[in-house]
Amino acid sequence: MTFERIPWDQYFMAQSVLLAMRSTCTRLAVGATIVRDSRVIAGGYNGSVSGDVHCIDEGCYVVDNHCVRTIHAEMNAILQCAKFGVPTEGAEIYVTHFPCLQCTKMIIQAGIKKIHYLNNYRNDEYALQLLAQTNTEVHQVELDKNFFAELQFGDEEISG
Repeated sequence: MTFERIPWDQYFMAQSVLLAMRSTCTRLAVGATIVRDSRVIAGGYNGSVSGDVHCIDEGCYVVDNHCVRTIHAEMNAILQCAKFGVPTEGAEIYVTHFPCLQCTKMIIQAGIKKIHYLNNYRNDEYALQLLAQTNTEVHQVELDKNFFAELQFGDEEISG
């Protein structure tokens, strides 16, 4: 059997999917991975502020149909870069769901030049306009489930 390496966009998106599995949001699990020069520089998932209660434990704190307890995955990843002094200028972000308007604005302000997303999710028209005006590339990734179904570790095949 000839083994093909997973393409970069699927590799980084798979990491975002894995990050989403850490989400503490009961409404939508989202993961984000920030990449520069084909290297992961940060990752985030949506959940509560460090030290606060989690939606999975206490329920969502909803105001105007939005959970105000949750920090979005994109924000968590960008804040991780800020906290540790890692520049985001020229980086790319891989997100499991199309970013909301506020996250889109943060991504643009952080100097991230390309957004890769897996799922459409309430794609905001103004966010799309801002991305076009700022020449921020947008790319929808399709995961090839065959790559994941045919993984082998030693003599055992991993299937999903």
